[in-house]
Amino acid sequence: MKIALLQCDSVTDSLQVKHGNYPAMFVELFKQVDDSVELDIFNVIEGEYPDDIHAFDGYVTTGSRHGAEDDLPWIKDLINFVNVLYRQNIKLVGICFGHQIIAKALGGQVVKSDKGWGVGVSVNKVAKQLEWMQPAIADIKLLVSHQDQVIKLPKNSEVLAASDFCPIYMYSVGQCFLSVQGHPEFSKLYSNDLMEFRRDRIPHEVIETGLASLGQSLDDILMAKWILNFINF
Repeated sequence: MKIALLQCDSVTDSLQVKHGNYPAMFVELFKQVDDSVELDIFNVIEGEYPDDIHAFDGYVTTGSRHGAEDDLPWIKDLINFVNVLYRQNIKLVGICFGHQIIAKALGGQVVKSDKGWGVGVSVNKVAKQLEWMQPAIADIKLLVSHQDQVIKLPKNSEVLAASDFCPIYMYSVGQCFLSVQGHPEFSKLYSNDLMEFRRDRIPHEVIETGLASLGQSLDDILMAKWILNFINF
């Protein structure tokens, strides 16, 4: 399988020494499921996009420190590209920032949540089990780091996983797009260090709760299987 990774940010320099950059995280994630997966990296902040959009089985976005509502030229270009993929019925999986970009591009709504930061392990109930969501599971646990949330779905969408904190945690748009707020590519060590790095902007009690949550198991490999299943479906 050949996947185009749309890189929407880089890990902060001080954390990159220890944890690597986002593309390496995705390479490691997918390698644990299927070591034949090929990832081509396109840094969309620098305006990099494939010459042939049909050269890939599917697309995946990384997360970003930026927001879907930020008034930046590269974000507008990315939104335009998402619309091109949708019109061409090409598979796209949005992770965190990408989850929000898909909503914004297709007529949904994204806001800075009044519930504040989501960090650490987020537990969400699977609301609907589609064919490609195998193996099946009742709750999905992934690492998160976000303030923004999707509050209005695009047309032709359905919620696949949700919680009280994040009612639109995972959704699909037809059989074309899949979108999840969580980060299957994050390790617990990176999540820990990212929370420590952001102590200047995240309330102390939120960080302490997030750090305590890291004792829980994760469904990161399961989510990676679902992503590959979805692209293949």
